[in-house]
Amino acid sequence: MAEQTEGEVQIDASPADVLAVIKDYEAYPTWADGITKAEVMERDSKGRPIEVAFEVSRMGVGAKYTLAYKYKAKDGGVSWTTRSASGAVRDIKGEYALEPSGKGTKVTYRTTIVPAIPMMGFMKRQAEKIIIGTALDGLKKRVESL
Repeated sequence: MAEQTEGEVQIDASPADVLAVIKDYEAYPTWADGITKAEVMERDSKGRPIEVAFEVSRMGVGAKYTLAYKYKAKDGGVSWTTRSASGAVRDIKGEYALEPSGKGTKVTYRTTIVPAIPMMGFMKRQAEKIIIGTALDGLKKRVESL
């Protein structure tokens, strides 16, 4: 059974600036550990990516998946679901929720990943730490460096 992983971080930037980095999927290989390729497959009428294909590789385990994105109103974030997946991942759902907070943005990351390969408890917890670290710490470093 899949379990949701969640974490949050404060980023010293506006929700619009944070969302701009999140939506720049093709740049993920430059800052998101493990993502080796990201290609926008489809955009909506506002030019926002709504379908993105990813390739990931970490510690000898690889996966390819395509995610469908839905954007929240007023730069409130984005959610995603799996369009297709192969390799080590069977299904991915998640979201970045963005809330103005003080001089910046509180970013909450939630995801549920169904692995296609069995994972022992320790390995699963390590994988979750890596995912949260990339999703939040990597995002924070990227946004605040621009």
